[in-house]
Amino acid sequence: MIHRTYKTEPIKENPHKVDVRRLYDDKSAQLMHITLQTGETLKAHKTPVDVCFYILEGNPTIHIGDESVSYPADTLIESPAMVVHHISNENDGLARILVIKAPRPEHKTRLL
Repeated sequence: MIHRTYKTEPIKENPHKVDVRRLYDDKSAQLMHITLQTGETLKAHKTPVDVCFYILEGNPTIHIGDESVSYPADTLIESPAMVVHHISNENDGLARILVIKAPRPEHKTRLL
């Protein structure tokens, strides 16, 4: 049995300069754990595969295309491939988000 917790995984260097930790990385899918402090945001980007965001904690704003909505914990949000998206934490307290990409991207995400 293989197990991981986000607290024991190293922070992955990323262009967003936020806390990102890889929890699962296989050809079939990739799962990343993101922690955003108050005022932190991911840069707008396009991902070459479909992405799902599962809110673990907090109330982050998910920006997909022209839509921006703050979601509470235990919400799943889908973002189709090649649509501009990003996440921001405009609230007090941290936000934790599980990001699921399936299949694992073969090409790098394109920052805008």
